Amino acid sequence: MDCEMVGVGPDGEDSILARVSIVNLFGKLIYDRFVKPTEPVTDYRTAVSGVRPEDIRDGEEMKTVQKEVGEILEGRILVGHAVLFLDHPKKKIRDTQKYKPFRQTVKSSRPSLKVLCREVLNVKVQQGEHSSVQDAQATMRLYTMVKKHWEAEIKASRAAGGVGRKPRPSKNK
Repeated sequence: MDCEMVGVGPDGEDSILARVSIVNLFGKLIYDRFVKPTEPVTDYRTAVSGVRPEDIRDGEEMKTVQKEVGEILEGRILVGHAVLFLDHPKKKIRDTQKYKPFRQTVKSSRPSLKVLCREVLNVKVQQGEHSSVQDAQATMRLYTMVKKHWEAEIKASRAAGGVGRKPRPSKNK
């Protein structure tokens, strides 16, 4: 999954959702919607977001997009890059920006998707305007490349009492 944002507020410094794209494990597009802004857009960030006024003018209502995305993601693993503010179980999120082997490979604590694709996949992305479809596909390629290892690490960590396990109730009162 990948999203594009536009700027709102003074100088467009705050962000709101403008587009959501979801691909399946094979990179096939299964959802792509522009979102009608909930407040006046002050910076479309077109050079980066690829979003233009006409794209979102007739976009879907935010509540509709939230409902549809929630239904698609229900019970599934969400693969994304720099995943923010989502109401999805943390144990079901695979964020390529936070995956330690990727961070070590590119020697960065918060690698961009552009850098990861260049260094790990030897592919150039985000050469101009961003496309949430292409970014979602690139992110999925990164994930599928290491999926077996990543999922095995998570399984081992959970078995050892790490991520995703509920804490045991304290016997102290």
